[in-house]
Amino acid sequence: MPHTPSRHLAEGARVAIRPLTLADGPEFTARARESRELHRPWLFPPDSDEAYADYAGRLIEDPARAGFLVCELDSGDIAGFVNINNIVRGGFQCGALGYGAFAHAAGRGLMREGLELVIAHAFGPLGLHRLEINVQPGNARSIALARRAGFRLEGFSPDMLHVDGAWRDHERWALTVEMRTTA
Repeated sequence: MPHTPSRHLAEGARVAIRPLTLADGPEFTARARESRELHRPWLFPPDSDEAYADYAGRLIEDPARAGFLVCELDSGDIAGFVNINNIVRGGFQCGALGYGAFAHAAGRGLMREGLELVIAHAFGPLGLHRLEINVQPGNARSIALARRAGFRLEGFSPDMLHVDGAWRDHERWALTVEMRTTA
């Protein structure tokens, strides 16, 4: 039987990452609806077909964005997502990460493994030098994930992003290629 190439970009011990597609809408939106309590008030992933089509379209078509799904290897279920937004090339070679676990996968270390795979892909095939994460100070789980992945706290930005109807303060975390190679 011929070998069928994996649609995964990278695989770890328990999860793999792959590009987000329009066809992922039904599972993604169902998982988002199941995870509202986990995500609020920090995150509002698309939970309807229309919202997902708009979201996925931007991630697929815009060269300054890349969307990845973290999928469980044993079942193929979507455990979460990691997006690289605001990719700037030239002398900067930087992108801003956004991520979220779905409720069924939360607290199992799957996003930690998936985030590591995305970081390796960003610093490898995508050729980025720096990744940034902007996190609301009260989002302890997201901050813990950034810290475990080796990001360093670089600062605080008052009223940085408009989230849930208001301008919210954010902590700025960053990681560079050099930080990964010296760790």
